Amino acid sequence: MTTRTRVLTGTALAVALGAGTFGAVSATAAPASAPQAVAAQQAAPAKKDGDKNFTTSTHLTVDAATRAAQAALQAAQKENQKVTVAVVDRNGNTIVTLRGDGAGPQSYESAERKAFTAVSWNAPTSVLAGRLAQTPNLKDIPGTLFLGGGTPVQADGAPVAGIGVAGAPSGDLDEKFAKAGVDALGK
Repeated sequence: MTTRTRVLTGTALAVALGAGTFGAVSATAAPASAPQAVAAQQAAPAKKDGDKNFTTSTHLTVDAATRAAQAALQAAQKENQKVTVAVVDRNGNTIVTLRGDGAGPQSYESAERKAFTAVSWNAPTSVLAGRLAQTPNLKDIPGTLFLGGGTPVQADGAPVAGIGVAGAPSGDLDEKFAKAGVDALGK
């Protein structure tokens, strides 16, 4: 046999063995995945029966977050206040932010941080600001802002979102507008 014939024969043999091995692996993989699918289907009813490995949580929709932010912004505009409104989810991720015409550049970040603070502690930020006297280190937690203007959105008493408003001359006004956003969700 020539070298070329040996190389071609060896290559053909390698391809045939590879295809056979691939076919065997593929053939054994298919039956193994079927029991996994059955196991996954069988696990699903366990969740309905009270499986403690899973939990369900409530989230604010984008439409609801936008409606709340618009209501807060409109409440501020009625009082000629230039503010930014931020709505964050339970994990502190921003869902929507509306920066009103003429709102200061600092108000964007402040509104998000107030919303994050409110949802994190499930309390208005004005209440939390009062706690700084007893625990001044609270202010050192990253992403928080302990000034009035943030309020949680609750479902069955649990926080599901936070609304933060910044830019009015006082935290009391900011918080009043944030509450207008929460109230809009009840309608």
